[in-house]
Amino acid sequence: MQHVYLGNSGLKVSEIIFGNWLTHASQVENEQAKLCVNAALDAGITTFDTADTYANTKAEVVLGEALAGQRRESLEILTKVYWPTGPMGPNDTGLSRKHIMESINGSLTRLGTDYVDLYQAHRYDHSTPLEETMIAFADVVRQGKALYIGVSEWTAEQIREGHRYAKELGFQLISSQPQYNMLWRVIEEEVVPTSQELGLSQIVWSPLAQGILTGKYLPGKEYPAGSRASSDSVSRFIRAAMNDDVLTRVQNLKPIAEELELSMAQLGVAWVLQNPNVASAIIGASRPEQVSENVAASGVEIPEDLMAKIDEILGDAVERNPQRTFEDQPKQR
Repeated sequence: MQHVYLGNSGLKVSEIIFGNWLTHASQVENEQAKLCVNAALDAGITTFDTADTYANTKAEVVLGEALAGQRRESLEILTKVYWPTGPMGPNDTGLSRKHIMESINGSLTRLGTDYVDLYQAHRYDHSTPLEETMIAFADVVRQGKALYIGVSEWTAEQIREGHRYAKELGFQLISSQPQYNMLWRVIEEEVVPTSQELGLSQIVWSPLAQGILTGKYLPGKEYPAGSRASSDSVSRFIRAAMNDDVLTRVQNLKPIAEELELSMAQLGVAWVLQNPNVASAIIGASRPEQVSENVAASGVEIPEDLMAKIDEILGDAVERNPQRTFEDQPKQR
């Protein structure tokens, strides 16, 4: 497992990060979730990503319990704030000072730690002045409850403004956590260049496009039993990107994976790590063996000619419009 610096900071994170969205306390029993965390630790993963909203705070509890007994200084624990939690009252969401201060305390209790290494704004809050949000984050850092601050699914302009406030307030904004994979490249035109200029790295989620890039979904065929696409609770994240044209193009990537002696999943994770601004890829797992497979993508180098071949195969199935980040943001909370 390779470890890399996150943004323009001295913090190192594992190139593969274990995340527990859609798994812990929802799709996976707690004991199985702990086995997956242990597999991640055994594979050299030291960085773990969660959020207070996952399973309405329960995912943080499961992760905290799974990491109990580990040397805290040897781990990097990441969590997030924005989406509704608890009974979902009027102030149980967003990036107001009230919600941030209450949320960080709740996350620390559930995770069983005195601090998180990276605290991330899970979305941009159009209902709260950015200055209020950034002052609250500055106070969280000064109180020692978070060491660094990051954002998730912010536009380039929003990142630039957030970075300006952070610099004025004396703390570091070091990361952006967007969706990024072979099929979804909306960060490449604006977010990546802005982040490189300002000293932020990308920690990307959904490197396998919710499983589409594993090649397990076949054009014209039923979804495999037990797959995410067959689950009503998560299908909307997957089916919007699935059609026979896309699935056929993905099948055509298999010879490239075979040439590199990689599985399709390993190819997908390795692909996002070729971007020099991507520090880490977040993987999820419902079985320990999935962790072991995906970890093998760390350190893989894909030759330029094969990267070009991937572009040729996927063609216009790739979404590149940077405006999608703004369009997909909630405009009110």
